[in-house]
Amino acid sequence: MSDTDRPTMSTAPHMYIHYCEETGCNEWGSWGNSQSAAAPTRWWCFEHFPHKTYEQEQVLRRRLEAAGVDVQ
Repeated sequence: MSDTDRPTMSTAPHMYIHYCEETGCNEWGSWGNSQSAAAPTRWWCFEHFPHKTYEQEQVLRRRLEAAGVDVQ
């Protein structure tokens, strides 16, 4: 479908604002996950996202160590 085939927007698009669900974290929740289409999506920042792969976790650990953050 071409952009020229679409009707003109009559209102501004809706902005979705979601922050990390971790208590006390005010980071943008760019990583979402939902168990099904009927369940609402839950959002986390990358640091708190519970579904990271092993490789993603290692990259995060190296970045935190390079920044001088104590990694447990």
